[in-house]
Amino acid sequence: MTEVTREVFGHLPQKGGRGGAVEKFLLKSDSVKVEIISLGCIITALETKGRDGNLSDIVLGFDRLEGYVNKHPYFGATIGRVANRIANGKFTVEGKEYQLALNNPPNSLHGGNKGFDKVLWTPEVLLNGIRFSRTSPDGEEGYPGELKAWVTYTLDGGELVINYRAQSNNTTPVSLTNHAYFNLAGQGSHDIYNHEVSIEADSYLPVDDTLIPTGEVAAVQDTAFDLRKPVELGRHMQKFQLPGFDHNFCLERSEVRRYCARAHHPPSGRTMEVYTTQPGIQFYTGNFLDGSLEGKGGSVYPKHSAFCLETQNWPDAVNKPHFPSALLRPGEEYNHTTWLKFTAA
Repeated sequence: MTEVTREVFGHLPQKGGRGGAVEKFLLKSDSVKVEIISLGCIITALETKGRDGNLSDIVLGFDRLEGYVNKHPYFGATIGRVANRIANGKFTVEGKEYQLALNNPPNSLHGGNKGFDKVLWTPEVLLNGIRFSRTSPDGEEGYPGELKAWVTYTLDGGELVINYRAQSNNTTPVSLTNHAYFNLAGQGSHDIYNHEVSIEADSYLPVDDTLIPTGEVAAVQDTAFDLRKPVELGRHMQKFQLPGFDHNFCLERSEVRRYCARAHHPPSGRTMEVYTTQPGIQFYTGNFLDGSLEGKGGSVYPKHSAFCLETQNWPDAVNKPHFPSALLRPGEEYNHTTWLKFTAA
């Protein structure tokens, strides 16, 4: 059984009469507790049990709404209309060129200046979860077409399921993901070097110095990106002199649920497995965290104090014809699901 409760988390500042109450929803099973707010469908807390049976909050974030309203690195947020980077913020659809905000110069990142992470969604409580919906107007952040989107979180025992659906009245690129930052030792822990990570991918996308894929689909074999067997992160990054990961790993394409990644923290016994229908997963090791933000309970979040495993389409796919298509056409439905399975042993 999953228990679902709601409360007011805070109020958005009134800008041109656009304030409003932000609600928080608590999903609770016998082994997992998740808190999600209606601003950006943000996961603000995620408590899972270690082998000692005690719950710890394993995602980075803030105690108060103010933290999420101010600038932050997308902690826990739903990302859209297009996750990740679009080169030079430009793309052409059906012969027309579109220009987006260059909010991560020289590129557009995570939907632009005011992406799906920074808007209020309309909540609907379900038996075992919560469904959020919104309509992104035609031209919002420079994207074509009115897009209706639904993000549904359900909790089933130790498994958090996130489903994304979208429909558009005009052809538009769409790629939705969640940007939760995890530390299985508990948020506020200093680093993730003792985590063991594996990703079920035979290839990855090399990037240029602005983190845009070069277009090459490279084999992981005999490289630092071969994570098909678990590696201890700190040791692995040292061995290959890696400043960290911020790369898309290419998954076997499938319409159905399939396993793609695993993170394990030996001291606590916590394990997270990721399953998805998406063609890619961005593995990010918190390289841009710098300890400047005050997080939950006064925690600071230095570099490499968390990781993200963001299931999504390949970055800049709208400009790379040989990548999986990012385009959603009228009459079609974008529909992807990601499952996060939490265990302890």
